[in-house]
Amino acid sequence: MIYVKNISLAVVLLLCVSFTYFHHGWANYDQKKVLDFKTTIEESVFENPHALAEVKYKGETWTVYLAPASRMTARGLSADMIKKGTAVRIVAYPHKTKKTEMRAERIFVDGEKYELR
Repeated sequence: MIYVKNISLAVVLLLCVSFTYFHHGWANYDQKKVLDFKTTIEESVFENPHALAEVKYKGETWTVYLAPASRMTARGLSADMIKKGTAVRIVAYPHKTKKTEMRAERIFVDGEKYELR
């Protein structure tokens, strides 16, 4: 009985560690530096684990991590709404070490706010 409990505990710990290792985590984004700007979607990918958009910010192309596609759809934001050429307002946090990457908290399309977290 003790042997089975030890194996079960080991499996649970191994799974937790492996999933934690592969998840990028939001701690890598500086929540003290809020980026709030208007731009146009240059490119977008609407899929899991996160939808992505490429936008211009301060003259450079940035990658914006959005929410998972399923969450965005549930909140009323479709792939067509963030396609190339769409004017948006983004509120995001910059990555602490990757110069042109940010995580969006919310996005405004046609004046409508969509919460992403």
